[in-house]
Amino acid sequence: VQMVESGGGLVQAGGSLRLSCSASGRTLSRYNMGWFRQAPGKERECVAAISREGLHTYYVASVKGRFTISRDNVKNTVALKMDSLTPEDTAVYYCAADFIHSHLATGGDDYAYWGQGTQVTVSS
Repeated sequence: VQMVESGGGLVQAGGSLRLSCSASGRTLSRYNMGWFRQAPGKERECVAAISREGLHTYYVASVKGRFTISRDNVKNTVALKMDSLTPEDTAVYYCAADFIHSHLATGGDDYAYWGQGTQVTVSS
């Protein structure tokens, strides 16, 4: 599976961005999907995940109520809508695919396929 993220950029605090992840080579409906981020000097963390059918979602506490993960299995895409952004959201964001677990996994090692990442920078 080859995945490509898009939609990152520079935004002021309080603003919004919508990240998108598209895939080629495999249908994403086979995978639970996650969005991860990694800021300089910090560990990678799972900010959101969504089940294969889109029925179940996970959000890390720091983004609950601000970020929304969604998927379109027909278009083979996964999106992350980010609202009320703060400088603490600045990071490289990655989409990832997990074909092993039936539950929503949140560890980076649980995901087999990764995109190249897109930079999100939030200015104060």
